[in-house]
Amino acid sequence: MRMRPLQWDYKLENYAKWYANQRRYDCALQHSNGQYGENIFWGSGKDWTPAQAVAAWLSEKSSYDYWSNSCLGGSECGHYTQIIWSRTRRIGCARVVCEDNQGVFITCNYDPPGNFIGERPY
Repeated sequence: MRMRPLQWDYKLENYAKWYANQRRYDCALQHSNGQYGENIFWGSGKDWTPAQAVAAWLSEKSSYDYWSNSCLGGSECGHYTQIIWSRTRRIGCARVVCEDNQGVFITCNYDPPGNFIGERPY
């Protein structure tokens, strides 16, 4: 598993802020499709924190099978594998409350990105 912690990166934070502001008006769970790895989160209400988003992504751990390098039973585990991707070194995140109180949109970006088909996260 990951041996060294991710380092906060202001360039990634600025990218995340830029993208979160694009989602401010529709709160859509759409990826930016940029050059970085990315996890996105939406929660109803305005009190969601980045820590809660990360906890939701990490909860996918039980759905990941290292030996087959796949998610069990068609469940989601890509958020988890991006967080633990061993070659990723930097992270930056942002949070916005969506217009008309539709909820909260949170995004974290990772560099170098992970989740390459056929590769294990560690």
